[in-house]
Amino acid sequence: MVFRRFATAIFGLVLGLLAAPAGAQQTAAPLRVGILTDMSGVFSDISGPGAVLAIKMAVEDYGGTILGRPIEVLTADHQNKADIAVNLAREWIDTQNVAMLGDLMNSSAAIGIVALAKDKKRIAIVNGASSSSISDEHCTPYSLHYTWDTYALAHGTAGQIVKQGGDSWFFITVDYAFGHQLERDATEVVTALGARVLGAVCHPLNSSDLSSFLLQAQNSGAKVIALSNAGSDLVNAIKAASEFGIATSGKQKLVSLGIGLNETRAIGLQAAQGLYLTEAWYWDYNDETRAFAKHFSPASARCRPRPRPATIPRPCTT
Repeated sequence: MVFRRFATAIFGLVLGLLAAPAGAQQTAAPLRVGILTDMSGVFSDISGPGAVLAIKMAVEDYGGTILGRPIEVLTADHQNKADIAVNLAREWIDTQNVAMLGDLMNSSAAIGIVALAKDKKRIAIVNGASSSSISDEHCTPYSLHYTWDTYALAHGTAGQIVKQGGDSWFFITVDYAFGHQLERDATEVVTALGARVLGAVCHPLNSSDLSSFLLQAQNSGAKVIALSNAGSDLVNAIKAASEFGIATSGKQKLVSLGIGLNETRAIGLQAAQGLYLTEAWYWDYNDETRAFAKHFSPASARCRPRPRPATIPRPCTT
């Protein structure tokens, strides 16, 4: 299965780059993998406990050991704060001899950890965060970025919407690295195709009330209201837009640039009607993806929704 083949390649890469001189004590030392993710916040439903479960299943599928060394998985919640993420990663490397850092949901956290991994000569596998800068200006010999990125999301969704007549845009953007990069990538796509960007507004990460942001977008007169956010922020925005009748008015089209299938379930069928999405992986794509979904789904866990404070809009600066 693809799942096991990927685990085999990664664990082999880790040992190849970090192999110590042979010896009984060194051979018995565990190979530690550290998973830093959002366990309780805005992205916990699209990463978090599910990401931890996935890597533990990969270790189990691989047999739990490699060249006589047990594989151990360390996990931590970085709370979507880059400084906490980097400090945790540094502590793991310095005190636990962690060989690889994985998931790294949240682009700001991932960018900081990739730089640390380069300095410490450890491997960083970024499959949670999606800012295209991670595989561009922040790319290192020790990092790997896969699954999805803002370049693919922008070209897949924004390009298609422009071709359908969406020639004026307004962005509602989450105010951190991922949102800004997604807005920039999408702006490049739509302007290259001849569309105009009429404006943008930023909202803080973890926003419960996005009504005022949507009203600004609605008043802009743009044909397309583009959501450059993800997770529960995205879910809240689409639900609010449905309540305002934006998607059903016929005057404006609501477009999510970072939505996945799991968010559509949280949004509900009625509010999610007509949305486009660009997916890096789809469970029902072929026999292998269906087999993995059958293997993973019974063991997966979900987090309960959490109340979030209302926020005040401010101008978007990128």
